[in-house]
Amino acid sequence: MGAERLALAFNINGVDHEVEVEARRTLVDTLRDSCGLTGTHIGCEHGVCGACTVLLDGLPVRACLMFAVQADGRRIRTVEGLARNGAYSALQQAFHDHHALQCGFCTPGMLMLATWLVERGTPVDDDELREVMASNLCRCTGYLNILKAVRDVLDGESG
Repeated sequence: MGAERLALAFNINGVDHEVEVEARRTLVDTLRDSCGLTGTHIGCEHGVCGACTVLLDGLPVRACLMFAVQADGRRIRTVEGLARNGAYSALQQAFHDHHALQCGFCTPGMLMLATWLVERGTPVDDDELREVMASNLCRCTGYLNILKAVRDVLDGESG
């Protein structure tokens, strides 16, 4: 006897998606396997690394810690939704300009967390910037260029 499947609907990056998944299916697995959005990475699967960070109704969440059913009827933004008409978002361009990535594994989660910071519209001092961005792990860059890229966008110097 198979596990019960649930019909869910989300708006992902402005596009409505309807899927059927098992109740125990995580949001990250649903995004990748059922919606074909593989930009959200699966890292630790314990909510520690932040590679799976997406925005749920405008707030950052670890998609590996959520069941897909918890996102039913809600708005989700993934890294695939940042670029517009083939042009990088200001953050994507700043990451490129500042060489804020190396292997790229953490980059989708970093970009989504930074997008939340920028779109909040509240001032962010350097201490808060470091604290927030350090919640996502990067094993390659040492964070300095990531912080420079996000700071430039926060200060209106990119894009």
